[in-house]
Amino acid sequence: MNAFLQRVHQIDTLAFVWLHVTKQFPYRRTVRWISRCGDGPLYTLIALGLVAFEVPNSQAFLYMGLACYALDVSLYLLLKNAIKRNRPAAAIDIYEGWFTPSDQFSFPSGHTAAAFVFAFLVLNFYPLFAIPAYVMASLIGVSRVLLGVHFPTDILAGAALGTGCAILGSLLYTGVIG
Repeated sequence: MNAFLQRVHQIDTLAFVWLHVTKQFPYRRTVRWISRCGDGPLYTLIALGLVAFEVPNSQAFLYMGLACYALDVSLYLLLKNAIKRNRPAAAIDIYEGWFTPSDQFSFPSGHTAAAFVFAFLVLNFYPLFAIPAYVMASLIGVSRVLLGVHFPTDILAGAALGTGCAILGSLLYTGVIG
């Protein structure tokens, strides 16, 4: 790991330890609920609900979403397995996680990436709901740090990955690229 990445990891670790060891907020139940909103099924339910109720542009929302998520999940898995950054409980000796995440590595945050893909789709199809969608995407990212399964930069990388995949996926879907 080069000096810059080591310094970023040190700052990440200090921020994480400060939050979890020094502050010890009593937030787990609410934060876990927020995090679960980013698990994936809710996005599918919303998209299918829009189609079922024949909301204008709902089919395009669904199909563009599929294109964006296909890119997002592919790149997320590639990055996570190439970078192999340990989760905070494995990387920090003085921290003990209180639940087991679904996989071993933390960079980037897949929950955050998916949430930002969804927020981008909402912005493009239903702009009236964009601010709540981006607020929720941000809360999902923050919840992952508060739950102790991600470092802050994992969240930033997830937001960038999700936004980038959403932009690229929308361009591919609309035929601007390809």
